[in-house]
Amino acid sequence: MTDSTYPKLLEPLDLGFTKLKNRVLMGSMHTGLEEHPDGTARMAAFFGERARGGCGLIVTGGYGPTKRGATHSDTKMIETEEDIQNHQKITAEVHKYDSKICMQILHTGRYAFNGNPIAPSAIQAPINMLKPEAATAEMIEDQIVGFVDLALKAQQADYDGVEVMGSEGYFLNQFTAQRTNHREDEWGGSYENRMKLPVKSLLLFSVCQ
Repeated sequence: MTDSTYPKLLEPLDLGFTKLKNRVLMGSMHTGLEEHPDGTARMAAFFGERARGGCGLIVTGGYGPTKRGATHSDTKMIETEEDIQNHQKITAEVHKYDSKICMQILHTGRYAFNGNPIAPSAIQAPINMLKPEAATAEMIEDQIVGFVDLALKAQQADYDGVEVMGSEGYFLNQFTAQRTNHREDEWGGSYENRMKLPVKSLLLFSVCQ
């Protein structure tokens, strides 16, 4: 790779609300350290090394916004002040090298292996032995609150932003896709209704900032 091939790659990028030192992005992936007893220190070292190497923006592995949205029953949640303080060690290490880091919020929906998955409709995923419960309107509102609450906790932990996973067949995508959303209420049917969950979540994000 030469500068002439990608002349803008190492130039700063102004996003309006923040500025990246370059356009190099480390995409989200689970490191396997999230639930490790010494996971905080290890993730700080792991992400810090990527920042030191020049990565402009790092995205963490996905964190569940609610227990029912978590990947599995032992998924590490961010719930307490101690959890927030632990994540501040990760963000501080990345910021030391003038890099930015975002937390991914991942609600797995019918893909969850947590023993109690929830989805727009009770349609079992081919990769999961568990059939999800079709969410009631109240349950949906609870999930939205979970998205917003985790985003606020990420902000308190000094993350530079959040990445909300809305693709690859996860919870938000399950609502937007007709194949997995067979609802006949305000959360299903028309395109506008199927889009209501992600749109409402994003609107609440903007209000709570």
